[in-house]
Order: sequence, then structure tokens, then C-alpha cells
Amino acid sequence: MPSPSPFVIHDTRFQAILGETPTLELLAENKAYPFAHEAGVFIPERNELLITSNRIQDPDSPGGQRVQVTKVHLNNGFSTSIHSKTGAVKCEELTVPIPMANGGVNYKDGILICAQGSMDAPSGLYHMSTEPPYAATLLKSDFHGRPFNSVNDVIVHTDGSIWFTDPIYGHEQGYRPPPRLPNQVYRFDAESGSIRAMADGFGRPNGICFSPDETVVYVTDTDWIHGDGTTDDTRASSIYAFDLITRHNQPFLVNRRLFAMADSGIPDGIKCDLEGNVYSGCGDGVNVWSPGGELLGRILVDGGVANFCFGREGEMFLLNEHRLWRVKLAGGVKGALLRI
Repeated sequence: MPSPSPFVIHDTRFQAILGETPTLELLAENKAYPFAHEAGVFIPERNELLITSNRIQDPDSPGGQRVQVTKVHLNNGFSTSIHSKTGAVKCEELTVPIPMANGGVNYKDGILICAQGSMDAPSGLYHMSTEPPYAATLLKSDFHGRPFNSVNDVIVHTDGSIWFTDPIYGHEQGYRPPPRLPNQVYRFDAESGSIRAMADGFGRPNGICFSPDETVVYVTDTDWIHGDGTTDDTRASSIYAFDLITRHNQPFLVNRRLFAMADSGIPDGIKCDLEGNVYSGCGDGVNVWSPGGELLGRILVDGGVANFCFGREGEMFLLNEHRLWRVKLAGGVKGALLRI
């Protein structure tokens, strides 16, 4: 009996996204630790991914925990340290001075990485080179002197401003001091040094992205699960949308509204395609909504997907903790971030 398809259609519009022959392929597996958790930054010039692991228990690390950053060389041999299912990737474990790295995004000649921090090292935004020796520079670690909690995810506007979320997961998970800021979304201007709080009222703000025309900001609230592992079905497991407007020559987020709710787990990482469809990593895989918040379909992955990124022409890379997957959708599907 054939296996059920991993592609579930809720609305016929999802068929155009899937194309005629969508595929889901296991690229790499690491049974030793959950190497494929966050970031998922595609570097098109070299056909590489930068990914960050989930927390690894390590008595030799500050607080007994650490995160591993891995560079995935696509279509280039295979790794002996991380099993490659297809022989199509090589996984290189990097040594970088970023405490508890998490979300990331392409930025200038490298990438931005969110550092969740430790008891001794600050949480904040790092600009990291994607080439050896992978130098990293701390750009911002505080809101007018009050340290960030545990910066989680980040996106860059075409005006150069950096937007990011800062939940309190680090303290709940035992590697950050007590929080000194609310669970908020921030905007940082690296040129002027200006830092502004842009949105509050979240349980645990997590993923963030712009619509293709940058008029809408989407933020996931993963309050359903707290850092101690407890869950509560009455807490938010939702995506909120905001309109990005200008007043007094400054950006503001207005018209907050519930865009969608994930029915399985939490909506973690979030991205848009060029048509404005919204994709989020959830407890059952990747869920896809129309710009109007209608659930179009799902890409089912056992164990769920924390984060993901688009590659080229309908290609997606899904981070499934111990496994890295590649999805091939219709060739016309392009991520709004890189537009390729």
C-alpha cells in the first residue's frame, strides 16, 4: 500500500504552489544531537545553508548548555560526522563566538545571527562572516542600557533597519538571568544606532517576517509552550499581522490582528513567498496560508518543523531537529526574502 502523501491540500490554490510533482527528500540526519533547529539561512552565491542546533547539554559550556552552528554544503559530497541520506550534502560544524545562536538572516556581506546569550554573555544581534574564520561582531545587546532577554529571530527591511523578537525563553530554560524587558518586537537602525520598541502584548514573540511589499509585518506568538516545556492549549499559538505605516517620518506598527492560528504545536519560523502567501513551521510540518489568512495546505513532516528557508525556484529546506529535508514545489514559487 503506498505511503500517504506529505502534501495536504485544504484549498485548491495550494495546487499551484505544489506544482505537478512536488517532492520531499531527506538530505541529512544526525542522531547524536538536534543539529537542524533554527536560522536556515540560504547563501545562494555558494549554494550553502547556515543552520543552528537546538540546545545541547554540555557540562563544559556556560550554564551546561550550548548551540552548534553548522554550514551545509549542498550537492557536494557527504559528511562522515553527520549522516547524509542522499550523499548530496556535506555538513561542517563551525566554531563561532556567538552564545546560544538562534535565528538568522542574510545581511550585507554575511549574515545576522540572534544570540540568545548566557549568564555571562549578552543576548543580541551579531554580524557574522560566512567564510573562515567566521568572525562575528556584536551589533546591539540592549535597549537603552537594559539587556535583551534572549533575542530569537530577525529580519531586515530594504531601508536597512533590523527588526527582531525578544522573548524570555532563555531565563525559563536556565541560561539567562531574570528578564529586564517585556516580550517585545524591536527595530534597530545600525547606521544611527537608534533602537525602538515596536510592538508588545505577546506571550512569547518568536518568528518575524515582512510581506513582499513590506507593508505588513507578521509575528508568531509561541506562548503555547514555555521554556520549561509546559504547554497550555488556551495560550496563543498564533500569527499576528500588523500594518507598517509612517508617521512623523518614522515607522509604526498599527492595526494588529489575528492572522492565523496553528492547530498543531506552535507557528515558529515564518516566511512569505512573492505572491504574499505565508509559510510557518508548525508542529506537523510547514503550514501555508493565503495573504487573507486562509489555510491553503500543509507539508507534513513527522516531529514538526521549527524553521525553514527558501532556496531557488520552489526549493525549500526544512529544519526538523535531527533531520534536514529538501522540498521541491512549483518552479515559480520564490521566497520573498531572496526573490530567487
